[in-house]
Amino acid sequence: MAIKVYLEQILKERDMTSKELCGLIGITEANLSILRSGKAKGIRFGTINKICYYLQCDVGDILKFDGNLEENDENE
Repeated sequence: MAIKVYLEQILKERDMTSKELCGLIGITEANLSILRSGKAKGIRFGTINKICYYLQCDVGDILKFDGNLEENDENE
């Protein structure tokens, strides 16, 4: 995937569990797990806003572009 997710690293740096973050931002552990694994197809801005607020980080700390164009398989 062209967008890499570094949420796991930020959680460790902040000494917070994914379960704690889920409780703060109001999403299920399953959905956060999908995001942490990089398998999410999308994320709401409101969710990113809450994650950044509670982890005291920037969007660029969590999501990074790897420089490659991801081919969209949905149109095939």
